[in-house]
Amino acid sequence: MQTIGTRILLPALIFSLTLGLAACGNKDGNKPASQVAAKVNSEEISVHQINYALSRSGIGAVPPEKAPQVRREVLDKLVDQQLAVEQALEKKLDRSPDVVMAIESARREILARSYVEQLAGGLSKPTQEEAKKYYTEHRQLFAERRVYNIQEIVAQASPGAAAQLNTMLGAGKPMEDIANWLKGKDIKFTGGSATRPAEQLPLELLPKVHALKDGQGLVIETPQNITVMRVVASQSSPVSEEVALPRIQQFLGNQRAGEAVEREFKQIKAKAKITYQGEFVKTETETPAPAAKAAVPAASEKSAANASMEKGVAGLK
Repeated sequence: MQTIGTRILLPALIFSLTLGLAACGNKDGNKPASQVAAKVNSEEISVHQINYALSRSGIGAVPPEKAPQVRREVLDKLVDQQLAVEQALEKKLDRSPDVVMAIESARREILARSYVEQLAGGLSKPTQEEAKKYYTEHRQLFAERRVYNIQEIVAQASPGAAAQLNTMLGAGKPMEDIANWLKGKDIKFTGGSATRPAEQLPLELLPKVHALKDGQGLVIETPQNITVMRVVASQSSPVSEEVALPRIQQFLGNQRAGEAVEREFKQIKAKAKITYQGEFVKTETETPAPAAKAAVPAASEKSAANASMEKGVAGLK
C-alpha cells in the first residue's frame, strides 16, 4: 500500500539540496572501500546514497540488464550535485536566509512525513473480504461500470431557476435552448461536454448518474450554483473482480490511513497550546476553517489518481 505520507512531495530543488548535504556530510574514514562509489575531491559518495536516491526517484523496477546503467546515471547526478554543493558552500550560500529557510522547511516536511508514515504503517491492511464487500456494494464502479459522454451547464444560483431548468430538462429541451433561456434571464453560466468514466464522478453523485438512460439528465442545486447535466451517451465498460480487488485494497488502505491520521491530528491539536498572533488572531464571529492536516495530502492520495481515488477508485480505465 502506498502510504499516506508519500503524497507530500518536496520541491525538486529542496530535495536535491537535501541529498547534496547528505553526500557532503559523510566523512567516515573507516567506511569499507566497497561502500564508496566515488570520491569528489575530499568527499565520498556511498553506495547507500545511490540506493537511497533510487528508492526516492519513483523509477520503479529496473530490468537486471539495465541496473548497472541506471545506477551509474544516478551516481553521475550525485557527483554533479556534490560539485554544486561545494561551489555553494564556497560562495557561502548556506548562510543565505532563503537557503537556510529552504533547508529548515525540508527538514520539517521530512520529519512530519516520517511521523505520518509511521502512524499509517502501524495500521492493519484491508482484507480480501473487505475489498470484495466494497466491490459488491459499488457495482457502478466495477461490474456495472460505464463511461459517460456528458453535457453540462453550470449557472449561478437564482430563485426559481432550478425548477424551471428541471422542467425544461424533463421535456427534452436541448442544451442550446437551456443556455438561451439563461441568457434571457441574464444568469451567468458556463457550459461544456466531456467523457468521464464512472470513477471520475463524485461518489455521492454516481448512483444518480448511473440510473439515467442516454438522453436523460438531472439538475443539481447548491447555494452557489445550479448544474444541469445530461448523459448524451454511455458505454458499458465493466471491471472484473480479479482486476479490481488489489486496487480496492490500496484505496481502502489509503482511506483508513487518512482517517487515522485525521483523528490523531485532531487529538494532538486539542492538547496543544496554539496562539495566533497579529492578523491571524481569530475573532469570535469568524467561522472556523477546516483543520489543517499537517503532512497529510489534501485528499486521501489524490495521487495521480488520487483525486479520482477520493471520488471512487482511480485508474480503472
